[in-house]
Amino acid sequence: MIYLKLRQAGEQVNHKRVERLYAAARLQVKRRKRKKILLSERKPLGRPGAANQVWSMDFVFDRAAEGRVIKNLTIVDDATHEAVAIVPDRAIDGLSLTRILDHLALQRSLPSALRTDNGKEFCGRAMLTWAHQRGVALFLIEPGKPNQNAYIESFNGRFRDECLNEHWFTSLHHARVIIEAWRREYNEERPKKSLGGLTPSAYAEQLVLKNDKVTSDSKSRCY
Repeated sequence: MIYLKLRQAGEQVNHKRVERLYAAARLQVKRRKRKKILLSERKPLGRPGAANQVWSMDFVFDRAAEGRVIKNLTIVDDATHEAVAIVPDRAIDGLSLTRILDHLALQRSLPSALRTDNGKEFCGRAMLTWAHQRGVALFLIEPGKPNQNAYIESFNGRFRDECLNEHWFTSLHHARVIIEAWRREYNEERPKKSLGGLTPSAYAEQLVLKNDKVTSDSKSRCY
């Protein structure tokens, strides 16, 4: 990522030299050892061709300095890898979740589908009623198969390693300020190799232009 950011800034550097200096300066993010999961049959996770088709959602937990829990709702666009929202709160139930989604609808249109695990907030009556009324499909992964929700799992890992583990939140307000700043940096300043070296925001703009061009060039009316 540092190599891509340097190239983005116009620096002509060699990726091997950057990696060597990175290691010498011990800039590696400390990562917690994760439990190994037994190999199982993996199903391909389709990537949408446009933004707002499928969002993935999950919860990531942390604690503030006084010991109280911070429950972070993370939402990622599967097509652009944008962090649509990270909402830290003390508690988020099904009704609160629907209110958050309605608030996001005022900023950008709702997705065609939401992919989640089988948590009570995602499968409760409030969420099911909201999805039916808004015409949003709910994709629930199989229990014990996080690979079926790989986009949000990957994002949560980065969020945990690069934000939550690197800051000591003195209060919920402090957490909200730091987390939102990290989310904006993730979307607007951090190039990703999987997106061709673009930031999620830049890739989203490119995808819009690409889809508009395909639509304008389409000859479907001739058939």
